[in-house]
Amino acid sequence: MSVLKGKKILLGVSGGIAAYKTAGLVRLFIKAGAQVQVIMTPASKDFVTPLTLATLSKNPVFSTFFNDEEQEAQWNNHVELALWADIMLIAPATANTLSKMVHGTCDNLLLATYLSAKCSVYFAPAMDLDMYIHPSTITNFTELKTFGNIMIPAEKGELASGLSGEGRMAEPENIIAFLEADLESKLPLNGKKILITAGPTYEAIDPVRFIGNHSSGKMGYDIANEAANLGASVILVSGPSHCKVKNENVVLISVTTAQEMYDACHQYYENVDVAIAAAAVADYRPKLISNQKIKKEASEFSIELEKTQDILLSLGQTKKNQFLIGFALETENEIENAKLKIQKKNLDLIVLNSLQDKGAGFKEATNKVTFIDKNFVIEPMDLKPKEAVAADILNKVISYFL
Repeated sequence: MSVLKGKKILLGVSGGIAAYKTAGLVRLFIKAGAQVQVIMTPASKDFVTPLTLATLSKNPVFSTFFNDEEQEAQWNNHVELALWADIMLIAPATANTLSKMVHGTCDNLLLATYLSAKCSVYFAPAMDLDMYIHPSTITNFTELKTFGNIMIPAEKGELASGLSGEGRMAEPENIIAFLEADLESKLPLNGKKILITAGPTYEAIDPVRFIGNHSSGKMGYDIANEAANLGASVILVSGPSHCKVKNENVVLISVTTAQEMYDACHQYYENVDVAIAAAAVADYRPKLISNQKIKKEASEFSIELEKTQDILLSLGQTKKNQFLIGFALETENEIENAKLKIQKKNLDLIVLNSLQDKGAGFKEATNKVTFIDKNFVIEPMDLKPKEAVAADILNKVISYFL
């Protein structure tokens, strides 16, 4: 999944021959899942039509401060356009437009919107070779960077003049790649490796039956997907679940039993920065597993159980520098039991669930948790969708690394 998914992109098109490339650029933004709003300078309409960009972006294209429709003037609010955007990209950025950006010249809608922008602004220069290397252009590049604007360097190749050299606007695919790489580098969990467990475990009785629980795995999957959205590389060790991974930066390790989950966790634990144990792991398993389906014959039937290995305890015992988060699902003495678990299992944070809270627990789309850290600081949270709870948990992780 592209980091551009869901982003609001304000694309400013200025008047250079490279404007024809913006049709492909808009298509790639839409394919990546972004929303696109295009603003054109009047001169740019000589190189690509507003109809083309409106059709591809699925939004009307703005070019002037006022539209005269049915004798009623309509103001195109440059401030609203600027505040709408998560990212502003000016491509192509001609020498003329770059100079106006530097000096605050505000003679068209694009420049007025640029001067109102509070989001990150990128610019992709496009001009002939001699213009690109002219001292005034180099000075403008430097000045724009001091403003916090980010330059997408021009490429070498054949130019409209017939010359060959630097000054050709970066190809749409390369602009997309530049934006994705830059955005990913700024994500709060970029470079972090996180191990997450999710779902139930199933402990076989015979080839048909098992001991399990009602965990859907949703909480763990939501944490995994959100962590990946924040830039982390995620290893998700999941018991049986119908939930889906939504981010390509999540590596799914599917397991069934507590022992399989234990083995998978210890395979990866040493090399991660964070471990979040959100799975509902079986505490006991049948001591003997029948090779054949057990027939329903006796009026009573008993199964001898043995303890499974405590995954979270073992992670706490072997912890080095990992930030370790556990979950606790309690029905009584919730706070005291959670504090004991923090001490016993060497946790940095515990996420306490109570089955006494309506809307919390298994099979729910929502959850109501209380955070308790290793210093026993207690922070109760409101009932929220599990996606929002996942974000809260990861905010704790982000705070740890700040």
